[in-house]
Amino acid sequence: MFEQCPKRLWLAIHRPELAQFDEGAQGRFDTGHKVGEVACALHPEGVMVEAEPDLVAALEETERLLAEGHPGPIFEATFSHEGVLIRADILEGDGAGGWRLAEVKSSTGAKDYHLGDLATQLWVMGEAGVSVSAAAIRHVNREFVLETEGDYRGLFEDADLLDEAALLALERPALVAEAREVLAGAEPERDLGDHCNAPFPCEFSGHCSRALPPGPEWPVEVLPNGAWKKWAKKGVVDLLALDETTMPKPREALIVAATRTGVPYHDREGARAAMAQWSWPRAWLDFETIAPAVPLWLGTRPYGQVPFQFSLHLEQEDGSIMHHEYLCCDGSDPRPGCAAALVEAIPPEATVIAYNAGFERSVLRALADHVPEHAAALSAMAERTVDLLPITREHWYHRDQRGSWSIKAVLPTIAAELDYAALEVKDGGMAQESFLEASDPATTPERRWALEEALKAYCARDTWAMVVVARRLAGQGD
Repeated sequence: MFEQCPKRLWLAIHRPELAQFDEGAQGRFDTGHKVGEVACALHPEGVMVEAEPDLVAALEETERLLAEGHPGPIFEATFSHEGVLIRADILEGDGAGGWRLAEVKSSTGAKDYHLGDLATQLWVMGEAGVSVSAAAIRHVNREFVLETEGDYRGLFEDADLLDEAALLALERPALVAEAREVLAGAEPERDLGDHCNAPFPCEFSGHCSRALPPGPEWPVEVLPNGAWKKWAKKGVVDLLALDETTMPKPREALIVAATRTGVPYHDREGARAAMAQWSWPRAWLDFETIAPAVPLWLGTRPYGQVPFQFSLHLEQEDGSIMHHEYLCCDGSDPRPGCAAALVEAIPPEATVIAYNAGFERSVLRALADHVPEHAAALSAMAERTVDLLPITREHWYHRDQRGSWSIKAVLPTIAAELDYAALEVKDGGMAQESFLEASDPATTPERRWALEEALKAYCARDTWAMVVVARRLAGQGD
């Protein structure tokens, strides 16, 4: 924390109530907890050092285990030196009186910032008289495939970083002295910068930005895909300071023009022509998926996308529409049922339409690989899948999109009554959290039903939104 930003450490100690965590923080915490839980479960002979009733008890328990010659593994072994307290994820005896240290991470490889954590642990343990013969980041092995239920042997790989961490540990006394000096003083001054989001978003960014003067209503950062950077280098901060008539790139020019005038850019003829190539019926499709670090079903890998839900609006040439959906929250592998429901609902001649269709194609192809009895039909669906996103990007822009063509940015500019804010489940992250809660055997039937209904409403909104956007692009209802 101190190495990312000294001010962040000061605030965490002195003003923790100012923290505002981003929407993904709880998900990252839950993933890390699950990964750590599985890593420990692979060593059933190990002992956990509990911080009960407090960390002093954990320090005393660790000292007792080492004094009694416990062979390990020891989980959450706790040490302290000069006010720095660490809890080692896994300590394993090396058979020669020393210990192998493993810090468990949910990433699929060792990261640069992991080295600092490891160095701090080595320094504290060394000062406590603990001999460490190996120090590794124990990370998830992306190539692991769950072949037997509950058997996670092979899920982890060790990146041995003892030499690098030991060298960095030599600098820890000076770093700790600097951190102690910062904590003893007033709140540090620090400008906002890249460090506010690397390696993780800082929970105090809102506090640090509170005193900044208000920026322009339409900052130049509205220009997407990093296009704003070239203008920022020239000192441009306000999008409306640009002259759309002289800008070399048409898309950037139309963003400036639409922002200045408040009149949306809308090429109806171009949109109609682009969509005229799509055959009937049209299957508007959206998946919700889960990509757990610890595979849940046989044949899956860490962070592999598994569809647990889809919504499908099947539209005929006469404008009639029928809605189909699939949702599996009973804890079983959702893929076979999902594949069968897709094949039943989507006619073989239908054009499949998605928003940012590369994702839906990849899900369909993965389903084809896993459910061979439907492989031909699913592969054909993937080949027939077209994308509404580039058509929207080429033929529509409203300034309230603020440089984004995501469906959630576009929809309020076309059909404000379909805004996601009124839904219980509002985005993909919430959908994943709701699915995991609904699939938990401890969830009550009443709560599971409520979660399922919220998930259905959210996914159905995604596909109906595509229908509405496409109709508006074509000029229907103008």
